[in-house]
Amino acid sequence: MANTYKDAKDMYAKFGVDTEKAIQVLDSIPLSMHCWQGDDVGGFETPDAELSGGGIQATGNFPGKARNPDELRADISEAMKYIPGKTRLNLHAIYGEFGGKKADRNQIEYKHFKGWVDWCKSKNMGMDFNPTFFSHPLAADGFTLSSADKSVRQFWVEHGIACRKIAEKMGKELGDTVVTNFWMPDGMKDFPADRLAPRERMADSLDKIFKVPVSKKYNKDSVECKLFGIGSESYVVGSHEFFMGYAVKNKILLTLDSGHFHPTETIADKISSVLLFVPEILLHVSRGVRWDSDHVVLSDDNTMAIMQEIVRTGSLAKVHIGMDFFDASINRIFAWVIGMRAARKSLLCALLDPLALMRNAENAEDYGVRLTLMEEARNLPSSAVWQEYCKRAGKPCGLKMIEGVKKYEQKVLMKR
Repeated sequence: MANTYKDAKDMYAKFGVDTEKAIQVLDSIPLSMHCWQGDDVGGFETPDAELSGGGIQATGNFPGKARNPDELRADISEAMKYIPGKTRLNLHAIYGEFGGKKADRNQIEYKHFKGWVDWCKSKNMGMDFNPTFFSHPLAADGFTLSSADKSVRQFWVEHGIACRKIAEKMGKELGDTVVTNFWMPDGMKDFPADRLAPRERMADSLDKIFKVPVSKKYNKDSVECKLFGIGSESYVVGSHEFFMGYAVKNKILLTLDSGHFHPTETIADKISSVLLFVPEILLHVSRGVRWDSDHVVLSDDNTMAIMQEIVRTGSLAKVHIGMDFFDASINRIFAWVIGMRAARKSLLCALLDPLALMRNAENAEDYGVRLTLMEEARNLPSSAVWQEYCKRAGKPCGLKMIEGVKKYEQKVLMKR
């Protein structure tokens, strides 16, 4: 067993793997850090804003959640002390800085997010963005872009257009491309009598939103599917088939959320198929436990399989990786740190796979050797490479990391 990075490097070399190259590639891949882990998806539209509706739920009541943008930025900064690699900020529309003034969803402007953009500039971070189609009176009945009420649909169309314009401006200011993700919770608790009409209305609403010209240099649109949600167990308008068809037809990105399918279904196998027909994809990496519960990501088999598929298909340049979990039962800093590190650690393991040897065996139809290599790769000392990567990035591991987060918990979180 290797105890040092040098030992690990030598051991991987025997399998034809260059650990230095793996570290270099790993460090260049951005992961998008979701703001909503810090306050349980409440946002800052009102002083007491909380998550409501949308077929999603944050569970737990750990003390110290962020109550305003400054607290949230402070918490994100704290978490980033322990997260190696390039990090982007993924922001939802409800996290604007509204200064106590009412700005309904269809009235939001870039000025409400300038503070976030300036902050990201100071941190050398890119940004991603999301319209918010939940936690609003006009989403209370479970329908937004597919509502039978034309005025409701128009309201949400205007919101979608506003968000794309905001994202474009964000991209221009940052000199980067923002991925804007559209997820609508529209659906029904029980079986509908008409599955088609809401989907026709949804497609028409999206057409109106995406018809408005926005620079692809600064904004890329993505649409996200879902199997079911709380209160929409029997029917979701934006199913996988609906949004895959829409993305293919309109040549936009498709978002695959690892918690949005059957509990035993992994999105790993979908990646190679989808990338044949859409230009790029966005991943929302989560951990569902029997339902779309958005548990904190771990470096488990499902996460490993996702990262392996990205690497094995040579799709690192076509796949945008974002986190999407929100656990309110534990210290929220720990949640961010554990999840972000686990995703990057899984990506490192994928980059360390003896892929050339595996493919040589496969091409020779020597499947016994291929399976042996896959199994032996599990025992290679990836942890030593991870420790070296964190050391170079100046990020602590293990007990030192725990001590640091616990100090912030006592000094900051417990005093809110």
